[in-house]
Amino acid sequence: MKAFSATVLRSRAERQVVARPRQALAHVDALALLHELDVHQIELELQNEALSDAQGELQLAAAVFMHSAEGLFVCDRSGLIVDLNPAFSRITGLAREAVLGRAPESLAALGVTGSAFAPCLEEAHRMGHWRGEVSGLKADGQPHTLMLSLAVVRDPAGQIQHCVGAFSDISHLRTHAAELHRMAHYDELTGLPNRRLFADRLGQAMARARREGHALAVCYLDLDGFKDINDQYGHALGDQALIGVTGHLSTVLRAEDTLARLGGDEFVLLLDLDSPHACDAALARVLAHAALPVRIGEHTVSLSASVGVTLFPNDDADADTLLRHADQAMYLAKEQGKNRALRFDVQLARSQQIQREQLARLRLALEQDEFRLHFQPKIDLADGCVVGVEALLRWQHPQLGLQPPLSFLAYLQQSELDHQLGEWVLEQTLCQIERWRAQGLSLVASVNISPDHLLRPDFAASLQALLAAHPQVPAGLLELEILESATVTDLGRAAATVSRCRAWGVKVSLDDFGTGYSSLALLRHLPVDGLKIDQTFVRDLRTDCNDHALVNAVIALGTAFGCEVTAEGVESLDDAAELHRMGCGFAQGYGMARPMPADELEGWLAAWRARPAWPGPAV
Repeated sequence: MKAFSATVLRSRAERQVVARPRQALAHVDALALLHELDVHQIELELQNEALSDAQGELQLAAAVFMHSAEGLFVCDRSGLIVDLNPAFSRITGLAREAVLGRAPESLAALGVTGSAFAPCLEEAHRMGHWRGEVSGLKADGQPHTLMLSLAVVRDPAGQIQHCVGAFSDISHLRTHAAELHRMAHYDELTGLPNRRLFADRLGQAMARARREGHALAVCYLDLDGFKDINDQYGHALGDQALIGVTGHLSTVLRAEDTLARLGGDEFVLLLDLDSPHACDAALARVLAHAALPVRIGEHTVSLSASVGVTLFPNDDADADTLLRHADQAMYLAKEQGKNRALRFDVQLARSQQIQREQLARLRLALEQDEFRLHFQPKIDLADGCVVGVEALLRWQHPQLGLQPPLSFLAYLQQSELDHQLGEWVLEQTLCQIERWRAQGLSLVASVNISPDHLLRPDFAASLQALLAAHPQVPAGLLELEILESATVTDLGRAAATVSRCRAWGVKVSLDDFGTGYSSLALLRHLPVDGLKIDQTFVRDLRTDCNDHALVNAVIALGTAFGCEVTAEGVESLDDAAELHRMGCGFAQGYGMARPMPADELEGWLAAWRARPAWPGPAV
């Protein structure tokens, strides 16, 4: 209202100056006075408005301070608490009167007692703030965890005026986190570490073992007979048995060892060893304590354990592989009678790994058509005529070149690839016989058949189908050679298969005769057409009387059983002459020809036929 009156007066005065110019100078002082009154009034109004806003902010700050869910306290520049809010007392259980005038570090409820508070306060003074978790005791002695924040307030000169603290109780969060950690890392039934926690401890132990140069034993333990207890007494008492065995096993472990449960009745042990020799004694204690009686309800039961163990770093594998190796050893312990501990054989495992890798590479070689057939001529010692060839497998390796069969055939034993490659050789041999016949060349081609391939239930039917697919090839031009040095596990089935093949006209012979342990049994049971004397006896035929006697005996056996006898590994024509004198009918070897690709055979045959008339070797 005053501002309005001053404005009106000023307006009238200005009109009077305009209307009566002669009196203008008389009124200048009046206008100046009115203007000063107006400015002063505006300044008063602004000051009142600012004061009102400041009072509102203070009231709001006071309301927030009093009603905040967080505990708040204010310290003066000497570090004593000068104010706190109700939440402070609610969280800590400390009355306002017990806190005012005290330093925060003197309050156990804030968890930063004594020298522990000094670094927090120093950080707040240096950075302007500090924040972290603290653990303390409420007034009733109950522990709690607080999230505490400190902030300093400085005056315009930069000097610390106050320190403000704020905290909230996060005990329930920590309890919940601990429960989640327990559920994630410990077995609910036994309280032992689970697979996840065991893997973490194993990784740490492996790093420590490498650094400090000591050994670790990773043991996989499975209880013997636990299923019977579950079936007889029920799962509830079965669980009690697991708890009881866990208690027994825990008593033999040191602080640095770990016992974990993987599930069911399977456990794993991690033993920290000063040396690998300490493992046996530790495992003996484990087996003894696993077999201690356990009380379940009104019954007492006894169990035993089968344990597989692998030693690190002797078994220098990753954590998952170590556990798998121990598991494999445990299954062997089960198979060997249970209630025992077996170590994982690292060398055997490495050879098995090589076997798997080589088998995979050979499978790829078959898919990529890397195998080749070479053919070695078979000579009739009576007249020097070429009567047949033996199909010999080679591997045309992309990097290593042509590989002989001894470098890879051993990896095929007792595998499905052995059968697949055997079928490939039969198919390729029949195709080659077919091509030779188209060229006017009729040669018997022999193919080596492994006992596993021969004993397959579908071998005869598969061979019959192959022969039917090549109607231009007479069955008599195919000969099957069975390795006598390999084990034929079912002579009855083998004899039946051989009989069926011979009924179609296919010839069958025993290869490497004399090198195995069942030569006479095979000769007795298998209806074969021929015998092939192994080259180990033929090589020193003329210099070793024992070899000479053995070769003579095999020739006599073959003659007695009505079999054609072929000598392998004939290195010279003189050896061929001696074999002919002894009654051997046929020969193969470098003395006549090396194995060669099919496209080289025609040239070799022409050269062989151009030789002087047989017998070249003098008898």
